[in-house]
Amino acid sequence: MVDPFAEIVTLLQPAARFSKVVVGAGRWRVHREELGQPFYCVVIDGACRLTVDGDAPMALRAGDFVLIPAAQQFTMTSQELLAPGDIDAPPAPLPDGEFRLGIPTGAPDVRLLVGHCSFGSPDAALLVSLLPRLVHVRDDHRLATVVQLVADESRAGRPARDVVLAHLVEVLFIEALRSAAVTAASPGLLRGLADVRLAGAIRQMHENPARPWTVAQLAKAAALSRSAFFDRFNRTVGVAPMAYLLAWRMALAKQLLRRREGALTDVAERVGYSSASTFSVAFARHVGQSPMRYARVAVAAGPG
Repeated sequence: MVDPFAEIVTLLQPAARFSKVVVGAGRWRVHREELGQPFYCVVIDGACRLTVDGDAPMALRAGDFVLIPAAQQFTMTSQELLAPGDIDAPPAPLPDGEFRLGIPTGAPDVRLLVGHCSFGSPDAALLVSLLPRLVHVRDDHRLATVVQLVADESRAGRPARDVVLAHLVEVLFIEALRSAAVTAASPGLLRGLADVRLAGAIRQMHENPARPWTVAQLAKAAALSRSAFFDRFNRTVGVAPMAYLLAWRMALAKQLLRRREGALTDVAERVGYSSASTFSVAFARHVGQSPMRYARVAVAAGPG
């Protein structure tokens, strides 16, 4: 059986691009505007607060993992409430490679692993739009095991520490999304997969994207009426069923074109179009350029 979640993660090509260990003591605050870069944070020890895009502050504690697939701005502050006149201060580098916030002396009361992911997929914006806006995982046994490995590795001075941390963060990314599939509150693919009725229809679309699906057929796969299915899908996933199917077909088509897997007619058939001409029109409307031009540019740019 096709796993839509695995396909999304595979197409995203997540990787840990940058990470650092930050310790804090006393009162401190850091504000960042990351312009859509995926941000993650592991609380190794202690506690702090996180505010994302102006939402209410979240209390984070040891063992928590936070992933923001497309953060615009966020603020991290100490657990100790700030006083009037406190200002943002950049982390100060320490001789051991860590960074420090707040007062420069004394034992730290929080230790964090923070950083940015990168998504290798040219369709990252589309795929990220299917993920929750914020993933906050707590008290998950499997994830706690990986977090503990990250904590141990971040404290140790073993050779190739940065390489090991990069791979562990990739695993954290996948495990966090797995956990979020059960608890997702915001619309997106994970919330759709957590809905027993919708999950069947989503899997059918992923398993056989070449089939000429209609809303009525997908509603039947979900054991819902056409109108109930349409409303439920739109509310839960955040897009209409046929818009989701089109976006998924185009993501697959781009992958096939980048890999030069077959002639244009073959690509068209594999993503549900009866002819190369109808596929070309749909692709150009969705992507902004013809399939052949997209393939030439993608091949010239190299693997991606």
